[in-house]
Amino acid sequence: MIEKPLELEIEGVTSADLRQPLVDDYVYLAGRPPLKSFLSFAGQAVESPVNGHSRDPRVLKEEWLAANAHVQQLEQEEAGCADDPAIDPLGHHLEPLRKQLYEDPLFYHAFDAVPADVGVIELDRLVVFQKHVNLEFVGQLKSQLGPAPSDADIFKLCLPFDHPQPPVKWLRTRSNVFTFVSPSNDIRFLDSVVLDPAQISGYPPPGAVSGIVGLVVGFGSNFLNIIHAENRLILNNGSHRAFALRDMGLTHAPCIIQHVSTREELSMVATSDLRRNPDRYLKHPRPPMFKDYFDPKLRKLVPIARTLRQVRVKFEIDETDLPAV
Repeated sequence: MIEKPLELEIEGVTSADLRQPLVDDYVYLAGRPPLKSFLSFAGQAVESPVNGHSRDPRVLKEEWLAANAHVQQLEQEEAGCADDPAIDPLGHHLEPLRKQLYEDPLFYHAFDAVPADVGVIELDRLVVFQKHVNLEFVGQLKSQLGPAPSDADIFKLCLPFDHPQPPVKWLRTRSNVFTFVSPSNDIRFLDSVVLDPAQISGYPPPGAVSGIVGLVVGFGSNFLNIIHAENRLILNNGSHRAFALRDMGLTHAPCIIQHVSTREELSMVATSDLRRNPDRYLKHPRPPMFKDYFDPKLRKLVPIARTLRQVRVKFEIDETDLPAV
């Protein structure tokens, strides 16, 4: 069977648009090692006379060095500013929404490893490890909120217990291969599971079914999630939601806070660079912080050609006769 390309319709994109490269602007935090990562990301930029962006490694290195000099200045002037940030309680008027969140099965599935609750934090005091933010997605979130969001609107954006999903399409590309495509880079393989035939409805079985194996593809919980470890708050998930709020002038946000008491617990709940290099974020006198995304001396605007995320799920069948024992 020939594998076929999977086309995905994106809201607001016409066939004429598809003949042109779709470009999203990213904010990238420059000035912190490794320089190689910055050169690699900025080197992907779409060059044009309009955006004025250069992919020349010499120009990019000079920009990074200037940002690095500013980082060193901040390390002297703002040492300790990430320590002991406040965690405020959620307002009483939002208690019904908190109750709905706690009743969400995804909340317990995602946050059962360490103690977790809901609180309100100051965005600028957060330690961050994500180096770039997609401004196109930020704009979509701001449009969703509207110009004057209520506290309930903000809660639902940060902690969406109804779990709205980005667009996704799938296709059986081979007899044993399924391909899923979405504009969201959050789409992922979630789980493999054995189901009882009684759990499946609307399926006309081709024989007497003994068991059903399910390969589950979907999205994460997408909650704004903070890790509280060693007297610091680290933004673990929800960077775009936090950025959208801060870009609208909002300084605080409700979030799920995971309270970590040991490095072993941190390794269970942390992702990406935080798990590999915890001291960079927990011990450094002036780590990368959320407010750096809005510092013109540290933020680099990079136009990147838009991509779609593809997840291919493949299974194998092996039927063998074994000696009876």
